[in-house]
Amino acid sequence: QQNIQNLPIDIQTSKLLDWLVDRRHCNLKWQNAVKNIREKINAAIQDMPENEEIKQLLSGSYIHYFHCLRIVEILKGTESSSKNIFGRYSSQRMKDWQDIVSLYETDNVYLAELASLLIRNVTYEGPALRRQLAKVQQLQQELSRREVECQSSAASMRERYYAACKQYGITGDNVTREIQALVKDLPVVLEGVGKDAMKLEKQIQLYSAFTEFVCGWSEGVLPLLTFVQKRGNTTFYEWRTGKTPTVVEKPVVEEAPADAITEDTIDWGDFGKSSGSQDTASAIKVEDEIDWGISLEPDASITGIDWGDSEAPPDKIEIVDAGTDCPEGVAKGEDALTMLENPQSRSQFIDELTEVKTLFSLPPCGHI
Repeated sequence: QQNIQNLPIDIQTSKLLDWLVDRRHCNLKWQNAVKNIREKINAAIQDMPENEEIKQLLSGSYIHYFHCLRIVEILKGTESSSKNIFGRYSSQRMKDWQDIVSLYETDNVYLAELASLLIRNVTYEGPALRRQLAKVQQLQQELSRREVECQSSAASMRERYYAACKQYGITGDNVTREIQALVKDLPVVLEGVGKDAMKLEKQIQLYSAFTEFVCGWSEGVLPLLTFVQKRGNTTFYEWRTGKTPTVVEKPVVEEAPADAITEDTIDWGDFGKSSGSQDTASAIKVEDEIDWGISLEPDASITGIDWGDSEAPPDKIEIVDAGTDCPEGVAKGEDALTMLENPQSRSQFIDELTEVKTLFSLPPCGHI
């Protein structure tokens, strides 16, 4: 007899609740009993002792029969002082939870509720967690792949960064300061470019002959490049005036210290600090009668409307050339810069040099 009772029964999960009802282990209207139990649980949890385990049990999304059993076991320790000589508890908390457990055990309501929870977990919650786990694993693999790509890209960018720094002749520790230090070597580099431009006499002559033959231009081409080829990287003053300056005063650029911090502050002046006597002295005096300059009587001096067609000679506009305020032979400001230091002349120099390069980059006529 004992061996027969211990034999396992294979029941399909989705039909477990129906099996319990068909075998009369549970009542068909067990849901009404569960509804009454849920109301009692909601009322009982309003008055609970301070216990960490009870807080963890009540923090769950759904309190079922086994939670209630554990709460009763905990209350046996916290409410032991309310136990009488008959083994009963006078504590209302203990009575409420014992009643809840008793209602669960009546007609095996707890079996029906747990079977319903099991069916829902197996049918819906389990597959949902499995799908979520698959998505998380896929996301983890994707993030791992992206991490490897980012590390590889970071290493590549680091190599490119140090290669670019090496190309400019800096270490890359402080790019701003190091590039500012390179500016000191810029005049030497530009002077070398000017010397190299002096070797382009044949190329300039060929370009001039080409443009004259193709376009019929009689005026000179490449004026600035021709000037640099003949005179080198001279001052912009010499290019503008055609005269060599006797005095060159280049603008001085002061380098700001590394730890210089500029803060925008508002100067409020002495607002609100003036005394009463000063306020009285600076007050605006308002006269009793204000002259608005309007009169209702006609003015005999005004005979008509002046349309501006009188024969008075117009004012002369005097145009002053830039740089005329400097003494003769003195180069200041942008005039003191060299041809390749001045942004305007440097851009024109690059444009004209590009024109010559384009001509010599064309294929021979026989291959067109």
